[in-house]
Amino acid sequence: MFSNIKTISLNGINGNLIEVQTDISRGLPNFEIVGLADKSVKESKERIESAIKNTKIEFPTRKIIINLAPANIRKEGTSYDLPIAIGILKAMGLIKNDKLENTIFIGELSLDGNLNHVNGVLPMCIEASKLGIKRVILPKLNAIEGAVIKNIEIIGTQNLYETINYLNGNIKIENTKFNIQKNINNFNNINADFADVKGQENVKRALEIAAAGGHNCILIGPPGAGKTMLAQRVSGILPDLTFEEAIEVTQIHSVAGILDSNTGIVLNRPFRSPHHTATIKSMIGGGLIAKPGEISLAHNGVLFLDELTEFKKEVLEVLREPLEDGKITISRLYSKVEFQANFMLVASMNPCPCGYYGSNLKTCNCTQNAIKKYLSKISGPLLDRIDIQVNVKPSKFEKLVQKEKGETSAQIKKRVNKARRIQYLRYKDYNIFSNSQLTPKLIEKFCKLDNEEEKILEVAFNKFRLTTRTYAKILKVARTIADLDEKENIEIKHLLEAIQYRNLDRTIGDLK
Repeated sequence: MFSNIKTISLNGINGNLIEVQTDISRGLPNFEIVGLADKSVKESKERIESAIKNTKIEFPTRKIIINLAPANIRKEGTSYDLPIAIGILKAMGLIKNDKLENTIFIGELSLDGNLNHVNGVLPMCIEASKLGIKRVILPKLNAIEGAVIKNIEIIGTQNLYETINYLNGNIKIENTKFNIQKNINNFNNINADFADVKGQENVKRALEIAAAGGHNCILIGPPGAGKTMLAQRVSGILPDLTFEEAIEVTQIHSVAGILDSNTGIVLNRPFRSPHHTATIKSMIGGGLIAKPGEISLAHNGVLFLDELTEFKKEVLEVLREPLEDGKITISRLYSKVEFQANFMLVASMNPCPCGYYGSNLKTCNCTQNAIKKYLSKISGPLLDRIDIQVNVKPSKFEKLVQKEKGETSAQIKKRVNKARRIQYLRYKDYNIFSNSQLTPKLIEKFCKLDNEEEKILEVAFNKFRLTTRTYAKILKVARTIADLDEKENIEIKHLLEAIQYRNLDRTIGDLK
């Protein structure tokens, strides 16, 4: 007796079609799973046998061989329970439905036959849709997540018994629908508003420019100046999260197992703030079953590194390639896993070990050597990848007691959206979406300077000993400032403002 059931395996967020081939034959009772299955898949034998028995079906006392084909792809996780169980029941003749060639089965079984929530359903359903699969049968707890994909039928079942009866036509289960309009009001919901921040207009301006151009930025200032409070509000002024971007983010969060099953989709731009004790693995991802790290969980959102100099240097150095490429590749024994990591880096730090270098509040008691050693924790190549550096000074008393609130995040966001729209139309033929993504060739094309502006930039370049990458960063930021002003060309005022956002370069230059 033979059956062939289909499912999907995941490698990162990329799916592969897997055939669950079941053969039941005469011989000593034996239950084997072959086809490069890891321990979590092999352990499913006990769960499947108990689930079938607790569904009031006698488990066959024969030789059962399950082959997960193709055998050269490693199979991991618990989502194979349901397809293997269905394969056994079909081979036994207990499932009469012969039209399962366009059906995918996904699900983890409990010992009592109930279906548990599994991770990675959305990327599995996306892959199934690409393959032309018409129907996916999965746990009811995952149904809303799967229903985000429109051109496929999503059938959510509570247990193995219900699944069997549905396949045999004894009961009907409605296709799960995802109502985007029901959730649209929750999109881009702003919890922390810039209107709550008293003063700090110069920092708000810098963060508006960063959001408008997708630029990485760092906030430098003494303890208690409000760096963290300001950074926590950045995601609220980023451009609206499009549905396509939401799907990208949701896939990553689904694989990571942090997706809210009640919504089925990530509604707001991510804001990730790992502790400074984070390891390389937790930052970039990895593990026996590869999981996305903080940089991927921040995809299309913000990665906030508070107290940047407290992070281990080797952890900061691994950020360099993702900041340039917008993705991370994790090499494993049997495969390479790639996760998207196109995030906006926002970092904060003190200017020196005591925190008061250049401050009017307290006298800095650090030596120049101590300050140099402290700042050297951030390498030049990493610093070059941060477009905007801004000093944060504590708000004055009169600002703190004023009753009038400043601009709201919604008001700032309108200008950001307008600037991003200008960039989208300008770069629509170049496969980029913001000024931060400009290549050297495109910088030459879209960031042209007049003779007077070139002279100003030359003075800054020589005075602060800027690198070629920093030179490009200044031009990109100047282009964003011009877009916020709705100017076609970069003007002197735009360039001067961009240059002033290299505060850390000037600090390091003064110490040399």
